[in-house]
Amino acid sequence: MRRRTTPPRRGWSDIWASSPWVPRWSRYDQYVRTVDQQRTRFGGSEALPRTPTEADPRTVVAQSKIEEDPRLKTMWAGYAFARDFREERGHAYMLDDQTFTERQAVGQPGTCANCHASTVVAWRKLGDGDLVKGFEAMNAMPYMEARQHLEQPVACIDCHEPGSMKLRVTRPAFMEGIAALKASQGIADYDVNRDATRQEMRSFVCGQCHVEYYFEGTEETWNQGIHARSGVACADCHMPYRRMGAQKISDHHVQSPLLNVNAACQTCHNIPEEEIVARVELIQVHTYRMRNQAMDALMDLIGEVAAKRAAGALDSELATALEMQRRAQFYLDFVEAENSTGFHAPQEATRTLGEALGDARQGQLALRDPDFTPRIAPPTRP
Repeated sequence: MRRRTTPPRRGWSDIWASSPWVPRWSRYDQYVRTVDQQRTRFGGSEALPRTPTEADPRTVVAQSKIEEDPRLKTMWAGYAFARDFREERGHAYMLDDQTFTERQAVGQPGTCANCHASTVVAWRKLGDGDLVKGFEAMNAMPYMEARQHLEQPVACIDCHEPGSMKLRVTRPAFMEGIAALKASQGIADYDVNRDATRQEMRSFVCGQCHVEYYFEGTEETWNQGIHARSGVACADCHMPYRRMGAQKISDHHVQSPLLNVNAACQTCHNIPEEEIVARVELIQVHTYRMRNQAMDALMDLIGEVAAKRAAGALDSELATALEMQRRAQFYLDFVEAENSTGFHAPQEATRTLGEALGDARQGQLALRDPDFTPRIAPPTRP
């Protein structure tokens, strides 16, 4: 008997998880492959075994970034990230890794679920059908209370309309943010799900979670890079098209392009794979070197502030240095959290790290000279 190549119309979860009607090249099968843990030179995660406990049943975790670089603990002192911060794993792990992180011992808000779970159904239930009201209700909860309303990591419904599978944005924070950005550009009443082009949506559905949220302004890092300026979408590199039989589909095994260079890069760049990887890693090596210089400068400033406090200095005497520490830390963290080690926008990453390095060194000067006035205004752009 021939096996059917399309699933019958019944409940999604059992069909797509285990049904013999689902071909092995289905989008869901590709998504399930995000359980892979394969590291590139400057990113990804290696599987580390651990002994499960009653509190944390995981048998495998990613390596700890704060153990690899203890300076991060100093930079984040007072933040939950100083307790636990690990390499990012695939989408399939996002809910478990958020649930069982040691940061829960410090306390996290329900807002964290915005990017670490499939939230659409939960928000609609909490908001009696109103997505925004449900979003606001979950944000007000402690994380573990919010967790009781969540069942799955990111799912099809978070990025696709259930009937047509058309791409859609479901995160109210992104809807509001992109509307405000468009308003600042003179475009009123912008609705991302109505007004964005299909190619824009191939980045927006990713950006609704993969977004820097520290600063006001138009600079998300990816936007400043040559790929974004050339109209390349997130999905073009991280979910490149695949030909499966007569179908052309986006690869839902979301991963680093460096793990899939032929499909992710060589469609546009007709040069050898080794040269592409070498070029990417050269950018990352330079960015990482400057990141370390900025990190060292921040550690020096923090150390000098601590020494001044131990010697009896008042907070009022340290105010300028503390402000420069805060600025340097946020600029550095902006690049640290962006997760491409500079590749998405090399010049912007370098500029940002330069700001961090300069602010940290000016903070040291402020400690040594009470009359020193730091030059903290950002550079004027043409």
